[in-house]
Amino acid sequence: MAGVRFWREFDTRYRMLATKCSSCGLVYFPPRTVCRKCRRSSVGKMEIVPLPTKGNIVSYTIVHAGQKGFEAQVPYVMAIVELEGGVTILGQVVDCDPEDVDIGMEVKPVFRRVREEGEAGVIHYGYKFAPPCFPTCKDEDPTSGED
Repeated sequence: MAGVRFWREFDTRYRMLATKCSSCGLVYFPPRTVCRKCRRSSVGKMEIVPLPTKGNIVSYTIVHAGQKGFEAQVPYVMAIVELEGGVTILGQVVDCDPEDVDIGMEVKPVFRRVREEGEAGVIHYGYKFAPPCFPTCKDEDPTSGED
């Protein structure tokens, strides 16, 4: 089980971490070891930084014919999300109806199950995006017990 522990403790696997070039300030996700702008002069100067926890949808599509392994999830939304600070990430939007998704909608990164692998049942987790009002997007108090 040492391999499983290694992946669970690998910082960038389960936390949304990026790299930032200390020379020019560009931020990269997924993390990179070399800045595309500064190139060789950035080697050893890339610092690990956490990504912002808020963003907005800049483009999206509703998937009606899922790829192999995702057929049962259709329809689902894939969106390009621009996080505060300008980093853009492609990800699935969850916890709301596909028809409610719109350009400019505020979302936050959440950690969710992505897929289950074969007969071994290995579960892969990753980031997705959800409206910040999860678990409910209704105006009423979710603890009131009213429907």
